[in-house]
Amino acid sequence: MFVDQEGPDPNFSATAAVAGDRTLVTVTGEVDMSTADAMFRAATKDGATAATLDLREVTFFDSAAIHALLQLAELYGEQLRVLPSTQVRRVLEISGLSAQPWLITEA
Repeated sequence: MFVDQEGPDPNFSATAAVAGDRTLVTVTGEVDMSTADAMFRAATKDGATAATLDLREVTFFDSAAIHALLQLAELYGEQLRVLPSTQVRRVLEISGLSAQPWLITEA
């Protein structure tokens, strides 16, 4: 199943695909206070018990985005995986969140 959440920002999209109990959410563009909730909603659809957020195409990530990400970490616990873009990784480093177990480091 595919769900596309379009935020008020035309440079943002969050597309969810559910396979079994895991939701894969591909996010592109800017995640900020006007779009962070759409990212969260896309990741919490259909009763999935695990989620992977593919943020590799995210160009901007602010404190509202961090808040939504932390809510997802609380909800999914060990079942959350986050693939960050360079920009997202930098924001998480500055925020002191770069050592979280849900943050996937690519070789």
